[in-house]
Amino acid sequence: MTNNVRIDSAALTFIESLLEKSQRIVKDKLKTLQENPYPGKDGDKERLNLPEYELYRIHIARSYTAFYTIDEKNSVVTILDIMTIEKAHKKYGRL
Repeated sequence: MTNNVRIDSAALTFIESLLEKSQRIVKDKLKTLQENPYPGKDGDKERLNLPEYELYRIHIARSYTAFYTIDEKNSVVTILDIMTIEKAHKKYGRL
């Protein structure tokens, strides 16, 4: 089953601020969430343990982290935020 990947406006603004090559790398990685947004053997995706709701993260090229949710019922993956790995660790800690 293919998921529809939606990107929140703040995450899209971040992507658009990157150099063209970095934009391509980030977009290509986010496209992989269409086929399988769940964590697996590759280790770049993880479900975060938050009491409020299910949140996932994916590392991109050892430089960026994207946070996203999965709506199974509607087959939608929503990218909520993207930032450098360093900023993600400062903002969220090592989740």
